Amino acid sequence: MAGVEAASWDVIVVGGGNAALCAAINAANAGSRVLVLERSPIEERGGNTAYTDGLMRTVYEGADDIRAYCPDLTDDEVAVSDFGAYTESDFFEDMARITQYRTDPDLCEILVTRSKETILWMRDQGVRFFPNFGRQAYRINGRFVFWGGATIAVQAGGPGLVEALYRAAEKRGIEIRYESWVRDLVYEDGAVKGVVVALTDGSNETILAPSVVLACGGFEGNAEMRARYLGPGWDLAKVRGSKYNTGDGLSMALKIGAKPFGHWSGCHAVSWERYASDFGDLAITPQYQRHSYPLCVMVNQLGKRFVDEGADFRNYTYAKYGHAVLAQPGQVAWQIYDSKVVHLLRDEYRTRNVTKISANTLEELADKLDEVDKTQLLATIAEFNASVNTDATFDPNIKDGRNATSNGVVRSNWANTIDTGPFEAYAVTCGVTFTFGGLRITTEGEALDVNDRVIPGLFIAGEMVGGIFYFNYPGASGLTSGAVFGRLAGGTAAAYARKLQPQAVTAA
Repeated sequence: MAGVEAASWDVIVVGGGNAALCAAINAANAGSRVLVLERSPIEERGGNTAYTDGLMRTVYEGADDIRAYCPDLTDDEVAVSDFGAYTESDFFEDMARITQYRTDPDLCEILVTRSKETILWMRDQGVRFFPNFGRQAYRINGRFVFWGGATIAVQAGGPGLVEALYRAAEKRGIEIRYESWVRDLVYEDGAVKGVVVALTDGSNETILAPSVVLACGGFEGNAEMRARYLGPGWDLAKVRGSKYNTGDGLSMALKIGAKPFGHWSGCHAVSWERYASDFGDLAITPQYQRHSYPLCVMVNQLGKRFVDEGADFRNYTYAKYGHAVLAQPGQVAWQIYDSKVVHLLRDEYRTRNVTKISANTLEELADKLDEVDKTQLLATIAEFNASVNTDATFDPNIKDGRNATSNGVVRSNWANTIDTGPFEAYAVTCGVTFTFGGLRITTEGEALDVNDRVIPGLFIAGEMVGGIFYFNYPGASGLTSGAVFGRLAGGTAAAYARKLQPQAVTAA
């Protein structure tokens, strides 16, 4: 044992991503002495946040709100942009519909109604945003038309968000310790009073503080827990993000009686590069995304379609279609694109780290896809082509109703015949982003026990908050949720510490 560090801290934050840093910054803004314990080395800091595009879903009424979020936006950029609006009602409806009306109403209300103020708060902490031109808007007749309700992103994406939040934390005097693996909570007399940290030399250190915020992610990086909670086969999935999110925070909280809550057998999982690394790699992970599938025909090794590629905008389907791919033979599928749409593919399809097959004819393509049943593949495409509703005009900015069907699977929108070469096919598997199961909290971010009583001194944020997402999620709402509930937990933790140690915490 390395001993016990005296309670010189008001708030300990466990984790190093978006939610953790928002908690730490808000606690420091309230005058708390804050210690952040990050399991990873400094080079890999940021948790899953570092692996994201930095896209954040938030309420806005029009261009004026977008300009408030993005003060660097120019008049010329506004002039060529149709931002539309995304109201609280829109956000509520998306959350309800996408989660099959299971999202916790109280937590959902916090997420939606505080999204705008949280983005503005992040801006004031030094985070820079911009409209996500190109990836969330197609340029039609000289104008960018934004679709799918997710309009703004952090400049430089997830890595940019991580850097901005760490700069803000360091500016406020927050101490950050890396390679500090929190293994247990100090729980005495019915309250959390600190944490036990495993150090790199093999020893343990106990660090005391009146408030502990757990914001150290779900269990997506733990193959055993994935198989246990998500089900058979999930141990075979790729992990899109941090290898350090192994469910430790959840386990230590459950150990002291915290209440599990939410969709423990559910997760955010996408179509992902078939031969991606097992865990996220900050240098190349963005190249593994395969999110242009609403423009493709997707088939399995049997040569059959198995999902409605055009059921909705990518933002509302991508987080569940990894489940569908994992269920296919070999946990693999192929996205097939006609030359009429390849110019619309996202940039990551044009990188080196991609499993791609090209051919001038469908017969040649079928021959090259040697794992796929050739006869059935050609039959699937022929049936699909014959059924395309050519009375509807193709328009990727709206749900255009241009439908088709094959193998008994409907294609609802954006159907184009696969008949004009050259053709391109991309191999995908399942990539897990984060798990949905978490812990029950109050509307102030306090952890509840299995008897629905507050656990004094323990606060929860980020992926560890249960009850928000079920089955699926509206794209870009994960980072927003992390920021909203991180800020909430940090503020409540600071107030609790002030109550216990009024002489140690002064208002900022």
